[in-house]
Amino acid sequence: MADPAVLQMANKLAEDCLAVQTKTGDDRLFMKVGEVLGASSQTLEEAFLTAIRTRMAELQGRAFLKKTLLDFQARQAKP
Repeated sequence: MADPAVLQMANKLAEDCLAVQTKTGDDRLFMKVGEVLGASSQTLEEAFLTAIRTRMAELQGRAFLKKTLLDFQARQAKP
């Protein structure tokens, strides 16, 4: 298990990275950041990649739920 300070840094960096990815449209930015981190700290790189992937998975899950609900509502609205 990583040091709590490393996890905190990785979580903050993941949030910041996702914000920049959204603004720039570069959906692979997290991979580039991971490479930069890996050059100096494999521990931070691993923690960051875990943090970013869990956040990205959550976003995908939420998008799926939203689509499922919209599809359901569209079917219910049909006479």
